[in-house]
Amino acid sequence: MRSLVRRFSVWSLPAVLLVPALATLAHAAPVLMISIDGLKPEYVTQADAKGMKVPYLRSMMRDGAYAEGVVGVWPTVTYPSHTTLLTGVAPAVHGIYNNLEFDPEMRYSGAWHWYAAEIKSPTLWKVAHGAGLSTASIGWPVSAGATNVDWLIPEFWRSADPSAALNPADRLLLAALARPDTLIQQLEPAAGPYMMGNDTSIGGDETKTRYALEILRRDKPAFMTIHLSSLDDAQHAHAPFSAEADRTLEAIDGMVARLGAAAVANDPSAVLVVVSDHGFMNISHLVNLYIPFLQAGLIQATVSPQSSAPVIGSWKAEPWLAGGMAAIVLHDPNDSETAGKVRALLDKLAADPNNGIAEILDRDAMAKREAFPDAAFLVVLKQGYYCGPAISGSLVTEVPGSRGSHGFSPEYPEMRASFFAMGAGIAHHRDLGVFDMRRIAPTVAKILKVPMPSAKAAPLNVQP
Repeated sequence: MRSLVRRFSVWSLPAVLLVPALATLAHAAPVLMISIDGLKPEYVTQADAKGMKVPYLRSMMRDGAYAEGVVGVWPTVTYPSHTTLLTGVAPAVHGIYNNLEFDPEMRYSGAWHWYAAEIKSPTLWKVAHGAGLSTASIGWPVSAGATNVDWLIPEFWRSADPSAALNPADRLLLAALARPDTLIQQLEPAAGPYMMGNDTSIGGDETKTRYALEILRRDKPAFMTIHLSSLDDAQHAHAPFSAEADRTLEAIDGMVARLGAAAVANDPSAVLVVVSDHGFMNISHLVNLYIPFLQAGLIQATVSPQSSAPVIGSWKAEPWLAGGMAAIVLHDPNDSETAGKVRALLDKLAADPNNGIAEILDRDAMAKREAFPDAAFLVVLKQGYYCGPAISGSLVTEVPGSRGSHGFSPEYPEMRASFFAMGAGIAHHRDLGVFDMRRIAPTVAKILKVPMPSAKAAPLNVQP
């Protein structure tokens, strides 16, 4: 019996069911699913033209199936997208609408949607675990408290700053959130200290890679996910295809090669799946939507003398920023008078082409895109225009230097994400074209031979 099947799971089945269950699980190919945050497909599909040295990812094109581009979700930001990658459904269905929680009075200290309990749809972890397969995950968004993961180190932080200025005891935070609760202590002698805070540097990804390698070596999970985030960080700071971003991905390529080799060493039938959550584009301007809402009296705020941060006294309507778009939420969803005022304000802003607004979506239009079901409107920005946080000054300001970001409409080709699959039973050099992100989870479920009826999209044709 292979160790990738949870040792305790199938023995409780009735004898009449035991043999079929074991036969199904014994022949399921183990899957290692790696997310390279912000990986644009062109980094790999056009590697020669762009001077990229990513031999392992290039080998996944040659020896596996790949996408020309993956059309993402609304909004094209990390946490909703990663949850779609696991569930095969859109944000309005799985319940993770944005990265940060909606915090209109700014009391939550920048809290993100960290907790797996918030996901409303079955995940790949859940369906694999329910079928008796062992599961593992390191650094995957929205994974804290995921009870369907046997070996878990979630993405979570008290402070996003990974520097030594943190309380040294904060290193124990993730150890306390891991499953089992001694996991980090068990792995640390071989893998070294785990990161503090949210380390999105190459060093942070190297740490996650070392821990993943130890889990693969020691525990041989049937389904494992790992999130590598340093490419996203480099592109935010320096723009996509900058020298800094290129060097970062070249280092990540080496990490993926080590992880893939470990998975195949465990089981020659292993399948490696590399995905990303969104694309990237250069940004040139910030659109500070809080300012017109404050000027219109829709938000009442003062500035804290201690921190210069806004203190929200009351609000009738407020933007919920999501990169290249912003949902507009009403304090009272049934307040038609405020809804009318907001619509008039947004139309006025959109009428000036210098304000960078591409379109205003109403509830019906948002419902068609399965985005922000609790919002009244969605402001979609033009390419290069990004939501800014300022509460005073100019509505539109220039972004200095070369910067990049995402969160724009998935209809922009620049926002397309990546997909590569390689291993036993995967076609060689299969160009899958451009497809919807919701097809990835049912594809992985099919490789794992586990049912996932909640994911309605058709699996991709990755077999020979």
